[in-house]
Amino acid sequence: MHQEVMLGNEAIGRGLVEAGCHVVTSYPGTPSSEILPAVIRFKKALSLDTYVEWSTNEKIALEVALAASWAGKRAAVAMKQVGLNVASDPLLSAAYTGVVGGFVVIAADDPGPHSSQTEQDTRLFALFAKVPVLDPSSPREAKTMVKAAFELSEKYRTPVILRPAIRVCHAKQNVFFDPVEPVKRRAAFKKEPARWAATPGARLALHKELNGKLAQIEAEFETSPFNSEFRVSGFEFRERFRDSKLETRNSKLEIGIIASGVCYSNVVEILAEAGLADRVSVLKVGTPYPLPRRLVSDFVAAHQRVIVLEEPDAAIEFQIADRRKVSGRLDGTVPQAGELTPEVIYQVLGNGLSEAGIATLPPAWEDELAGLMPGLGLTVRKPRLCPGCPHRSAFFAMKRTFPSAVFPSDIGCYTLGLNLRAVDTVLDMGAAITVATGLYQAYRLDGLDQPILASIGDSTFLHSGIPALANAVHTNARFILVILDNATTAMTGFQPTAQDQRLADGQGGQQVSIEA
Repeated sequence: MHQEVMLGNEAIGRGLVEAGCHVVTSYPGTPSSEILPAVIRFKKALSLDTYVEWSTNEKIALEVALAASWAGKRAAVAMKQVGLNVASDPLLSAAYTGVVGGFVVIAADDPGPHSSQTEQDTRLFALFAKVPVLDPSSPREAKTMVKAAFELSEKYRTPVILRPAIRVCHAKQNVFFDPVEPVKRRAAFKKEPARWAATPGARLALHKELNGKLAQIEAEFETSPFNSEFRVSGFEFRERFRDSKLETRNSKLEIGIIASGVCYSNVVEILAEAGLADRVSVLKVGTPYPLPRRLVSDFVAAHQRVIVLEEPDAAIEFQIADRRKVSGRLDGTVPQAGELTPEVIYQVLGNGLSEAGIATLPPAWEDELAGLMPGLGLTVRKPRLCPGCPHRSAFFAMKRTFPSAVFPSDIGCYTLGLNLRAVDTVLDMGAAITVATGLYQAYRLDGLDQPILASIGDSTFLHSGIPALANAVHTNARFILVILDNATTAMTGFQPTAQDQRLADGQGGQQVSIEA
């Protein structure tokens, strides 16, 4: 069997192709940007008739893929976690309407955060939206989960979220290739207005239907291969404790770990390296919503104490009904913000094992390294625009011409204008224009003439700046808008925008003029 060392995002792209996905759409955003290019690579190598699209924004990307699913095609959309905010409106409705062809939403989370304005948890978003979510712990498992997500989606006619976090997206692992067997289906949209164009009364019935689907999916997740127990003393947890009646404290294991995503991979490595694999049991949860509550509650009952390791928030811990023996992010045992790096997990495990009287982990070598670093005299350098970037001169001119201006800006390379003192606000995609509008109206109320210079990139302007600009024109707002046009989506890898004559796979498209 052929195998290749791949990024997690590339493995996901391979999984989409192997699953026979017909339509793949995306808007680029770290850490998800490499997924669509991987699909294009395999599409060309295998001469597949797969439709791929860099959409103008995430809402559009989701709606295009969803419509293809309604016509019976297998479809997927990829974005970063904050992109799901942009696409939330159609996603929540899609949970009610359901789908026909398998429909997978890939939302890549950014614990840290490393390149995002929030550290939000897509698993909690899935709980809010009532959409099942799968949480891979490695690139190889991410590829496997893609096919499982399509099968689950078609079985229950529901969207399914695949939630890889950044360390899965950008980790590398040898990934085995499975045969690509195209799923042959003719597009056939079946008119069903009570579902696809539902009125509020019909949506109530669809909500009840959705709740029934989730109950069935939770029951299926109880035995999912993505939820597994690390061996303890040669016995599987399920074999040893599933039907036991444990009543006395001394008959229970001292400590258990519930882990998901890359946290699971780190926990298992740390315990193995410390020689404690037979002293601590670990429950891996790959299906955080709907949570297999019976499996989790049985695991909790079998231990004196359970620590939940997950990121970036407390999605699993939040769903555990009886948390009297459970520790995690909610009680501060696990840091309540920031990425759970191996060093952080090592510290949390060390504290837990020591308190349980099981073992004392030796000090991490990183402590010694951290002590050496202050003496190296290294200069701390902020992120900056690339040498030769045209935005540098634009920001210089803005600052020199209007030294007393307020400078609202936006998401993208031009955020780095902070270091040039030509950026004062960054909120979300398109907000440079709406913030400029709000600032103008605030100063106008006091009769003040405050210079306002907003900056936004070409890709972001096409993403969400156009409606904001229409609003500013309509409300007579007065400010200068500088569109920093470098004719590409630069920060995420130079993906083409609607100004480009090339489509995602290099085919010709209609060029959109920002000036026009």
